[in-house]
Amino acid sequence: MSEKDLAIEIEEKKELYSYQKGDIDAIFDRLDNAPANHHLLYQLPTGGGKTVIFSEIVRRYLSKHDKKVVVLTHRIELCKQTSKMLTGFDVNNKIINSKVKELPDQNDYSCFVAMVETLKNRINDEKLHLDNIGLVIIDEAHYNSFRKLLNSFKNAFILGVTATPLSSNIKMPMHENYDELIVGDPISSLIEQGYLAKAVTYSYDVGLTSLKVGINGDYTVKSSDDLYSNMMMQEKLLHAYTEKSLGKKTLIFNNGINTSLYVYETFREAGYAIRHLDNTSSPEDRRDILAWFKKTPDAILTSVGILTTGFDEPTVETIILNRATKSLTLYFQMIGRGSRRLPNKDSFVVIDLGNNAARFGLWNEPVDWQHIFKAPEFYLENLRDDAEIELYFKYQMPAELREKFAKTADISFDVDEEHKRAVKQNLRSKVVIEKSLEQHANMCIDNTSKLFDAKQLARELVPDIECRMKRYANCLSHCSKNYREWLIEDYKLKLNLLIGKKFREKHF
Repeated sequence: MSEKDLAIEIEEKKELYSYQKGDIDAIFDRLDNAPANHHLLYQLPTGGGKTVIFSEIVRRYLSKHDKKVVVLTHRIELCKQTSKMLTGFDVNNKIINSKVKELPDQNDYSCFVAMVETLKNRINDEKLHLDNIGLVIIDEAHYNSFRKLLNSFKNAFILGVTATPLSSNIKMPMHENYDELIVGDPISSLIEQGYLAKAVTYSYDVGLTSLKVGINGDYTVKSSDDLYSNMMMQEKLLHAYTEKSLGKKTLIFNNGINTSLYVYETFREAGYAIRHLDNTSSPEDRRDILAWFKKTPDAILTSVGILTTGFDEPTVETIILNRATKSLTLYFQMIGRGSRRLPNKDSFVVIDLGNNAARFGLWNEPVDWQHIFKAPEFYLENLRDDAEIELYFKYQMPAELREKFAKTADISFDVDEEHKRAVKQNLRSKVVIEKSLEQHANMCIDNTSKLFDAKQLARELVPDIECRMKRYANCLSHCSKNYREWLIEDYKLKLNLLIGKKFREKHF
């Protein structure tokens, strides 16, 4: 490699921001005063510069101590990025990858960067032994794989770094492995200080009751594929894109490869520049696609999981969550891909098609990380479930459908208010349904001249009917799923009959 190429490869040493300096000082206060085997966890939002911070920590630690440092990651891409950043901080480091079987030259290095699994295998093979390690830094510490190596560094200071101090395995809470948590600046503060871009979130209500939860606590790929690959959801995604993100560089996250391929075909057929990427893509394809994505202003990239960590493309203008997740970590990771700020970019768009903002709150809202660190079970148990979220859906008629009911001035109907009024007047609850049917029937009759057309128009009211009957069932409380389904079918039948009656009254 030429000197010119080497200069390109080496990351320039980055200037530290004030909040980063303050957090580094707080961490060194623990390093200098806590026991040698103290386990410290540090939280900082995605985009806050965690790699920069721990690279400076390594540099300063090595200048003060006659010991070595190990940095652990969970992906090979992160190993390379971390090594590059450390080199930029003048830290002489070596990557321990699958090609490294032994370390006869370990005395030539002061810092080692390794994937957890690779290092574990080398240590278990008894072919590799790291001497004089005083500090171990664990990147993306919410993953649990690092636990396998703790016994190999019993006398070292452990520093875990993460954007979300919530274990990926609820059975292995982080407070069991870390003595304390230091919380960095929140997202809202980093936005105000101009370090992160502001997220403008648009949520589209999606019924998720068909989704199933797997053993890992998140929605299964199969149930997600079944929901998100259907035509209705593909149309909703395309509509959301054209409404909120047309012409913007867009990154779409899906839960399954089948869904992502459907998305690719849907957008390609609509004439948009789009590519698909997943963990089965070859390194060459990934490199080519990401290069295309970087240089194409209106590029759309649909992906599955692979770009949630170790991927940084500041020019992303829109993040589309074309999936639901129960993972707080994944939620923050996905949105964080769009949060990098540029001179001409101080905000980005988030399109939520999985009720994720309703489940976790908006990306920039305050989070009590200390509470989550100490009582993760309590936090997870109190997350809003899908049925509760869907109770508060408010049906909004699409503009093109609203035009078909142009002769009707008011199409709104508040089921909850009508039910309260009925109870107050000691009337039967069914009067709410009767009033709703009356309004829907009039809407269909007033906007058509033929009975067939009126009944056809009624079919387009099904989403509104389902929303109203869901609200009605909630007013009654303790309704079975079968009863709720019967309510909808019974309503559609009665609406057809009422439309016929009203049509005869009007014309005969």
